[in-house]
Amino acid sequence: MLVLTRRINEAIKIGDNIEVKVLGIDGDQIKLGIDAPKHVDIHRMEVYLDIQQQNSEAAGISTDLLNLLKNNTKKD
Repeated sequence: MLVLTRRINEAIKIGDNIEVKVLGIDGDQIKLGIDAPKHVDIHRMEVYLDIQQQNSEAAGISTDLLNLLKNNTKKD
């Protein structure tokens, strides 16, 4: 993990297209601004993990349904 120190209004650049800028600091919270292309998904970590879990659960349901359909088709 790369660790950088930045002050308010300082930024880091990720590749050619993404810039992360420190907009403010209030106690133990930092306000970040992220400038990235629209096709780049940006989520807070807890939201990202929730999305991954929901996708995994949906894929499990789909697999179960496909197996059920496959088993029913074999009986006919």
